[in-house]
Amino acid sequence: MKKVILLLIFFSFLFISHAQKNETNELNFIDLNQPDRLQWFSDMGFGMFIHFSFDSQLGIVISHSMAGASNDYLKRYVHELPKTFNPKEFSPENIAILAKLVGMKYIVFTTKHHSGFCMWDTQTTKFNIMNTPYGKDLLAEYVKAVREAGLAVGFYYSPEDFNFLYKNGLQVRRQFTVPLSEPVMKKYMELVEQQCTELMTNYGNIDIIFFDGGEGLLQEKCKKTVWELQPNIVVTRGAIKTPEQSILRLLSHKPWESCITLGTQWAFKPTNETYKTGTRLIEILIETLSKGGNLLLNVGPKPNGQLPEEQEALLREIAAWSFINREAIEKVSPWVLPNEENIWFTWRPQEKTLYAFLTKISDWPRGVRKEFLLKSVLASEKTEVSVLGQSGELVEYQPKVDATTLFKQKEEGLYVSCVRAQRIYNNHKWQNPIVLKITYASPAFN
Repeated sequence: MKKVILLLIFFSFLFISHAQKNETNELNFIDLNQPDRLQWFSDMGFGMFIHFSFDSQLGIVISHSMAGASNDYLKRYVHELPKTFNPKEFSPENIAILAKLVGMKYIVFTTKHHSGFCMWDTQTTKFNIMNTPYGKDLLAEYVKAVREAGLAVGFYYSPEDFNFLYKNGLQVRRQFTVPLSEPVMKKYMELVEQQCTELMTNYGNIDIIFFDGGEGLLQEKCKKTVWELQPNIVVTRGAIKTPEQSILRLLSHKPWESCITLGTQWAFKPTNETYKTGTRLIEILIETLSKGGNLLLNVGPKPNGQLPEEQEALLREIAAWSFINREAIEKVSPWVLPNEENIWFTWRPQEKTLYAFLTKISDWPRGVRKEFLLKSVLASEKTEVSVLGQSGELVEYQPKVDATTLFKQKEEGLYVSCVRAQRIYNNHKWQNPIVLKITYASPAFN
């Protein structure tokens, strides 16, 4: 009996090793990101993710409905849906302007998701934007608009290609639990190399690329190709940590990027969607920056190319907040610790300027003074403390209120007393975090 069990274990191991052949194949993981470019990427801090493809017409998950689908579904998905995809209201110019208002420094656009549908004028497949009623290179329009807005240009690209599998009579799936034959894998590798070559040669300098899936042979081929053609490009997923729908638990001094949706889905979801509040999204941004990461905040345009009203509204709330507090989220580093309970920090070490984000205060009336203790902060003789966006001189319609920000260093930390003075909404309420600016500060402990 023991011999039988040992044989079963042995053959199981052989099968697993063989099944993973197409994914690893002893190919070394490469990382050619340049340190100065990674620092440039980290300094940007905040970007927009755009998930957009032809299946937005159905308001379903992007690409993934193909995995495990019937042949009838796949046939209609591949051959019928492109015939009605016409995003004629897509305005990358307006999206880029909005992204800048929000405080974003870069945009990453889905050139090709797992479905294999290409949003550019490619010679590698007919399954692309040119063979739709739209009939134009949407990616070229995106690149032009983002560059003109002064934002960094980013591409999302999936090495995995469900249409390729479907066209080759193979099971549509994510990971290759059953190995592909060498001739098929060779074609697959040639496809991703050709597509990455097009993306790197037809659209000028690309700043960022995000590889999703195909870990192993496919992804490494893509990375090798883009770095050969554009050595200065920053590869995010595929080279650095890029958690989805979560934030790293601990502060990290290595570059990382959190990818977060406004609601629950990456692509457009017309019904049954639950959106986060603007306040929650701002808190996510603050926590990400305080832990040394970038936030890539996702939008999913409607089939006609416009942003859903709910998504635009959330972005404009973030824009109002970031317009006030821009300096606290630009080119900042982590403090000695990310937070003291509900007070989060970012830091400009060269200037010795610290920013403290006062979160989780649901109702702070204008003209009301509150006091906070910052245990990790040591003030100096040159220190000044202010509330970003406020002059500290008055509260509108409340002439008797002293709007000055006061502070005092004690053994247990820096005490700050401040007033919420600025009027943001008509009803005088503002539920989003107030930010303190503390100059010439240093850590109270190492």
